[in-house]
Amino acid sequence: MSGAAKFKNNVKISERHGASEWLNERIALAALIPLGLWLASTAFTLTGADYGVVAAWFSSTLNAVLLGATVVVFFGFASLAWKVILEDYVPNPGLRNALVILLNLIFLVLAAASIFFITRLALGSAPLPAGFGA
Repeated sequence: MSGAAKFKNNVKISERHGASEWLNERIALAALIPLGLWLASTAFTLTGADYGVVAAWFSSTLNAVLLGATVVVFFGFASLAWKVILEDYVPNPGLRNALVILLNLIFLVLAAASIFFITRLALGSAPLPAGFGA
């Protein structure tokens, strides 16, 4: 954390850390737009397909890499967005920092689990333990 807040004419002076966060959000959003359109078109195409067709789709390296990139960018964007929301609406600095750390940990676990299951599907492994839901 930086030192005490500085004021000029009773207005808080910018600490200049927000510009990089803003730019990172815009870059992530710019990457999410084409990836999201690709994902939506893929979901529309695979709707109603049998398991073999979906498994063949996941076994394509390009599809698995694009899906992994979509997941990583999405959770990175969600992490940045929730950080901004918490900074704006949680007044207690200790609680705010704890919530930011907790949310970052949750998003990291969700991204890692998603990549794990995408990799399992791409390699032809069953996504769930044998006998579960079948």
